[in-house]
Amino acid sequence: MTQPTQAMIDLYDRFTHGRDPNRRDLMAEMARLAGGMAAASSMLGLIAARSDAAPMVAADDPRIKAADIVADLGSGRTMRGHLAQPAKGAATAPRVLVIHENRGLNDHNRDLARRLATAGFVAFAADFLTPAGGTPTVGSGTTSAEDVARDMIGKLDRAQTVADGVATLQWLAAKAPGKGAAGAVGFCWGGGMVNALAVDAGPALRAGVAYYGAAPQDVAGAAQVKAKLLLHYAGLDERINAMAPAWQAALKAAGVTYDAHVYAGVNHGFNNDTAAARYDKAAAELAWSRTQAWLR
Repeated sequence: MTQPTQAMIDLYDRFTHGRDPNRRDLMAEMARLAGGMAAASSMLGLIAARSDAAPMVAADDPRIKAADIVADLGSGRTMRGHLAQPAKGAATAPRVLVIHENRGLNDHNRDLARRLATAGFVAFAADFLTPAGGTPTVGSGTTSAEDVARDMIGKLDRAQTVADGVATLQWLAAKAPGKGAAGAVGFCWGGGMVNALAVDAGPALRAGVAYYGAAPQDVAGAAQVKAKLLLHYAGLDERINAMAPAWQAALKAAGVTYDAHVYAGVNHGFNNDTAAARYDKAAAELAWSRTQAWLR
């Protein structure tokens, strides 16, 4: 066996979204599916995102300027993150908030911000775990840093987290280089946050792009959405896709400008090129081109 099976990918998806196995049970079941613990570890290495993956755009790329910063949101709140901008023309560039998956802010998210900067955007990849001390970089005992981050995200106060997102959009419009109200793009947990911000941010959010993001629990909030929304779905992602019809119907009824695309035969996380087994190059590139056009 050289590649993970769909059953292995589905198992990992359940684990990463807190729906059944703990880490020990995950490895036991993965070993059963793969035929041994060594094979299970190999398969998991292909399914999970790699923290050591090389970026597409380096931090010192001459086309951009990029740095980790701390944004002052007012009222004693801050937001850590990675701000990337074009080396030339940043003053008139569209602004974008980049929202991470449920592992917190990592180098892949920083790379996404820098990719947007090379395409002419001012992009801020925010760390929504800032109030909890920031995204961890080391684990605790036998628990990985990613597992710690997922646990931390699950403990965030949702209403305060959305409020911090709105404040970050307002900070971008008032303090960051660029022009006009900000857009937002989010992935997995971040995709759900884009949908939530669309409800709460009003005109502070100009355009939103949600990659395989959960719909708001109360879809009636669609009546408050002022932004245009682009919704990307993975064809094999039954969990997220089950939420899509009600959310899209509510957006349509509210007169919200939106577009939705389902990418057939691909998994949740298909855009993340650091996760070899789930990444789908064709779908990712098509979705990314649509994303850039939507955010301009």
